Amino acid sequence: MSMAKTLHKIKCKVSYDGGAYGGFQLQENVVTIQQMLEEALLSIVKEPTRIYGSGRTDAGVHAKEQVFHFHTTIQIPEDRWPLAFNKKLPEDIVVLEAAYVPDHFHARFDVVEKTYRYCLWNHRLPNIFKRRYSWHVPYSLDIGAMRQAASFLIGEHDFTSFCSSKAVVEDKVRHVYEISIEEEESGEIWLTFRGKGFLYNMVRIMVGTLVQVGSGKYSCEAVKDILDAKDRHQAGVTAPAQGLFLWNVKY
Repeated sequence: MSMAKTLHKIKCKVSYDGGAYGGFQLQENVVTIQQMLEEALLSIVKEPTRIYGSGRTDAGVHAKEQVFHFHTTIQIPEDRWPLAFNKKLPEDIVVLEAAYVPDHFHARFDVVEKTYRYCLWNHRLPNIFKRRYSWHVPYSLDIGAMRQAASFLIGEHDFTSFCSSKAVVEDKVRHVYEISIEEEESGEIWLTFRGKGFLYNMVRIMVGTLVQVGSGKYSCEAVKDILDAKDRHQAGVTAPAQGLFLWNVKY
């Protein structure tokens, strides 16, 4: 009589350049990060295995640290999992670490905080070495006005105005813990957003709106009216995907 194999749950951190992919989550007719990870995992454990991410990233969005988990009966040392994955993955996806976790852990439902960062290249001329990882904004920006406008977005609000009309979730209330805007001497401007979770395109729409505040199209106080309107058409443009990074996920 054969003994049942023990099922293990493994939590992984992964970093990726999203430029060549249709986002994190599996989709038909487009290559995704999840697809590449599951294909690599199939080569390792020799059976189809579903992975579960901390959340979705859109097409073209990058991750410094995304988290996913999966179940398997295979048991190898934790430090060997990243090596096994990375032998099977393309160069633009790298598993950084892996750990065995209790069965009650869930990569999505146990998240307590996510940080996203967005990079602006604020210079008159483009930079060919930053074009895949930033939004080129060639005009001057009032950073003080952007910071003041951002302060109105901090806290718990209905973010319908800052959510794609394609979003299917009904509850648009989210809690943003912090927004910071930092200027680098190089010409980069980094916008950092910390919160429990974010809606579809929410960070990119907040970035687009804050950039339009910085350019003078909107006043700082207009952001409060945009929030109250609960209407996507009232907010600014959706910033391009390539400047956005899922920076880290906390549990």
